[in-house]
Amino acid sequence: MPHWDCLLLDCRLATLGDDGDAYGAIENAALGWKSGQITFAAGQSQLPGKPGDLATQVESMHGAWITPGLIDCHTHLVFAGNRAEEFELRLNGASYEDIARAGGGIVSTVTKTRAAGEDELLAQSLPRARVLLADGVTTLEIKSGYGLDLDSEAKMLRVARRIGSELGVTVRTTFLGAHAVPPEFAGRQSDYVDEVCVRMLPAIARADLADAVDAFCENIAFTPSETRRVFEEARALGLPVKLHADQLSDLGGAALAAEFGALSADHLEYTNEAGVHAMAANGTVAVMLPAAFYTLRESKLPPIEQFRAHGVAMAVASDLNPGTSPLLSLRHAMNLACTLFRMTPEEALRGATVNAARALGLHDRGTLEPGKRADFVIWDIGHPAELCYWIGGALAGQVFVGGQRR
Repeated sequence: MPHWDCLLLDCRLATLGDDGDAYGAIENAALGWKSGQITFAAGQSQLPGKPGDLATQVESMHGAWITPGLIDCHTHLVFAGNRAEEFELRLNGASYEDIARAGGGIVSTVTKTRAAGEDELLAQSLPRARVLLADGVTTLEIKSGYGLDLDSEAKMLRVARRIGSELGVTVRTTFLGAHAVPPEFAGRQSDYVDEVCVRMLPAIARADLADAVDAFCENIAFTPSETRRVFEEARALGLPVKLHADQLSDLGGAALAAEFGALSADHLEYTNEAGVHAMAANGTVAVMLPAAFYTLRESKLPPIEQFRAHGVAMAVASDLNPGTSPLLSLRHAMNLACTLFRMTPEEALRGATVNAARALGLHDRGTLEPGKRADFVIWDIGHPAELCYWIGGALAGQVFVGGQRR
């Protein structure tokens, strides 16, 4: 007779499995786990014995809905200061490109982040992670990219690792040295790409600070050929890649990401059909970032119908950052994905769970199935669609990470 740590009865599970039912839903269900791993997720009638004989602790959920823990697969959560003044400038007519070319944007956050000590940077960033966790996030990705020199980039990645340790959640770190050209390399973009590829990336890899490598391939950032150099170095170091692709123009970023077997290509508003085909062929996840689209007041929608037609998995993330997506709720990003991009609530929830896990190269979470991590949320809702329907509010009744209540 199995003996589990805990067994929840009288619940409804949105397993997000591929069994054909909407949300992978199971009514009159039970959820059991042991040592941080799910051992049972099925109809209560299928339990292999009496509940009290199966688990140390047994609780009734009184019909509550349970989903996998949410996974925020694209954030820039570690930074110092904020860019509220740029928000005001945009409302007065300045474009994202105007601000960036005038020395604002990413570079303004670089100055503040470089000046912050590691403990200070942790103190500023940790509250943002706590807010995400309270809203149901149990795994998150955090990028560097606001240091743009080796010491500052390494500092950011160390802070990201410390956030994971402090909160007891999984944090996947991504090196984004090719985010912008720092002021000391003004007019010498090629030299900065050399710095990223020859000095920074190998040092970050040796220190085991990054789980992946990202770049910003765009007219105001790095060219496809420069991005290719970064990706070739990442591949040589054995690190997977991701890409900020086709956000403001079509530079073929999606196809480039797919060529390198990227875990994901993110943004994708201007991605063409060839890029969609390439992503489908290589299993690259399309990460939707509707909060940046909303904040920048963009109008060009990502090719959602083409992603559906060609079977490209779509994830949804907050893109939490100080300039273009100051969003502290993955659920709100899910709502925006539905209202702005016309994703369905089920697509958005899958995008913030199972597909987000794929976008991070994680295969041990994202669904409620035996053998998966016991990361899950007990919600104060009457139907899974409410997770996308409500704008704001506290819906996460209890959040469990590795079987432990947070």
